[in-house]
Amino acid sequence: MDSPHTNVYLDDMIGMLEALWGEGFLSPGGPEEVARILEGQSLRGKCLLDIGCGAGGIDIALVENHDAAKVTGIDVEEGVLARARALVQARGLNGRIELVKVKPGNLSFPDKSFDAVFSKDSIIHIQDKHALMAEVFRVLKPGGRFMASDWLLGTEQPSPAMAEYIAAEGLGFEMASSARYRDAMDKAGLVDIRIASRNAWYRSQAREELARLQGPVGRDMAAAFGQNIIDENIRMWERMIAVLDSGELCPSHLHARKP
Repeated sequence: MDSPHTNVYLDDMIGMLEALWGEGFLSPGGPEEVARILEGQSLRGKCLLDIGCGAGGIDIALVENHDAAKVTGIDVEEGVLARARALVQARGLNGRIELVKVKPGNLSFPDKSFDAVFSKDSIIHIQDKHALMAEVFRVLKPGGRFMASDWLLGTEQPSPAMAEYIAAEGLGFEMASSARYRDAMDKAGLVDIRIASRNAWYRSQAREELARLQGPVGRDMAAAFGQNIIDENIRMWERMIAVLDSGELCPSHLHARKP
């Protein structure tokens, strides 16, 4: 499970994304989207692995809002983990949230370690989806669930506009289609596989985010992070909306179960 992209979320970017999406969140939807990914599944008394925990908001939501017994959040970036540790400490959740810096590659946990594996918009950085799903299967207990969201390709071959957007993001995106994700989960041995598009939801959300970047919120953010960063992100959102509208960028929910 290879993810060579480390140290792409710098302090200014973390601060800007939190200003847009909420404390501890580096992708859209906040705690409400975490709840939608879970689809009402009870986490009470369960131990979870969160792949790509980022700045900590996800793991705090899993514990505070959904009563997970313990969440082990892993990430390859020290910068986001430092932010996550500060937030977890401030909430007094160190006993229920463990944050671990990992190296790209196989998961460093024994077989059948977790009741569920969760991820929110992070496995886009992992190139080998088949190796990832094999590792997810390995660390899940029998009956355990994989519940995630990710940014998927709506087409097998990116158009020039999509390729330009991916290159402009500069975040080491390793995007895959729903067919490749489904094949990876199936070959790993996971069952009850479901992939649900969130494109329509995020097309609307992205326009609201762009309006905020172009308005008073963006002006406040420019004072904190610099006008150049805000201008660059306005252009980025415009590129992103174009490929959302074309269906080439397809945020999706991913669900499966280990028999």
